[in-house]
Order: sequence, then structure tokens, then C-alpha cells
Amino acid sequence: MAKLNLYLLRHARTQDRQGNQTDIERELSTVGLQNSTRMGMNLSNKNLQFDMIVSSPAIRAITTSGLVAEQLKYDTNNIYINDEVYDASIRNLLKIVNNFKNEWKNVLLVGHNPAITYLAEYISDGAIGDMTTCGLVHIQFQGIKWDAISEHSGKFISYIYPDLLNF
Repeated sequence: MAKLNLYLLRHARTQDRQGNQTDIERELSTVGLQNSTRMGMNLSNKNLQFDMIVSSPAIRAITTSGLVAEQLKYDTNNIYINDEVYDASIRNLLKIVNNFKNEWKNVLLVGHNPAITYLAEYISDGAIGDMTTCGLVHIQFQGIKWDAISEHSGKFISYIYPDLLNF
């Protein structure tokens, strides 16, 4: 059985809420836009390709996933916006992962703290702490399907974030 690779990305840095703007409408800051592009360039330099990119419906997550996708030459129209990712609990995020299609081997999930960090630690043997904005965790699963992913079923591969990227 093939290895499954799950990449968990916290959205990039945002602007402060403007006026009567709702939380879901918050946009990326200039630094957030730059970091999203840099993260995408980093993944592109590693020749990484995703079978699916799943994003929260929050503007900041959609923008982050779109900028990463552009660097990877991934069709941004194929980013799946999943309403359940926004304001999700770890249980809801795990349910989303458990429902991924088995033909997907490499998936990027773009979401929010604290749930994205909690999920990374729950399903892997990694101790991440508090995932920074535009932080990316790679977890690998051997010999199981998406619906079998559960506590400590994956292997923590890496955690990278913009300050570690040399661009």
C-alpha cells in the first residue's frame, strides 16, 4: 500500500480586523502574502505536487492556499473549499481527513490554530507546540488508508515556517 502524505498549513499572517469586518473576512497582511508565496516556492523547489488542496472558507486561508497553489502550478479552481475547516475542532478536522478519497496520496489542508496544531500532534508523534502563521507540518502514513488515520498513526516528517526559508 502506498504512503500517504498529509501537509497541514496554517494560514499566513493577517491584517487586523477592519471596521465591521467579520473574522472570516480578514485578509492577509503584506507579510502574509509574501510568506504564502515563499512557502509555495519552497514546495515547488522540492517538486512537490498535491492531489488535492483543501482550504477553510476564510479569506485568509483561501488566499494562502491560492498563492501556494500558484507556485506549484496547481489549478486554483481545483482547491476544495470545505466550510467545516473554519472554526473546526480537532474531531471535525480528523473527520475531514478520514473522508479524503483513497486515490489522493498527497494532500494539503489549509486551516487555523489551534485545531491545525492539535491535529498535527494528535495524529503524529510530533511535538509542534504552537504552529506559526504559514507554518507547514508534513505527516506520513504507511500501510493505511485515510479513513484509518487516528491518534499517533502517522510519522512526523517535518515542520517548516517562513523564518526557516532562505529566499
